[in-house]
Amino acid sequence: MFAVIYSFKITPSKEKQFLHAWHELTHLIYQHEQSFGSRLHKEGDHRYIAYAQWPDKSTWKNAGSKLPRSADPFRRQMRDSCLEIKTLYEMEMVDDQLAQQQFATTLEPS
Repeated sequence: MFAVIYSFKITPSKEKQFLHAWHELTHLIYQHEQSFGSRLHKEGDHRYIAYAQWPDKSTWKNAGSKLPRSADPFRRQMRDSCLEIKTLYEMEMVDDQLAQQQFATTLEPS
């Protein structure tokens, strides 16, 4: 598994545009480019961090060519709404302990 962490600095007046474009483009990348999807987190004012997973680095590096034309407006909207876009980290997974739900404990009666 391969993961990439991105940082986006958003133009304050274009935050809604960015969120919509990121959501739609991420969905299309998932559908057409073999990604495992992405999570978007907010870090302070107008800064977002995205974590995306891929089967391997090669799949990530070659992504983009299989997207339909309907992705083009979302790509433009994302670029137009950002003051800065950075790839912070490119990482190979070593161990995965992320769960889909919380660990459930059983309480003993007292």
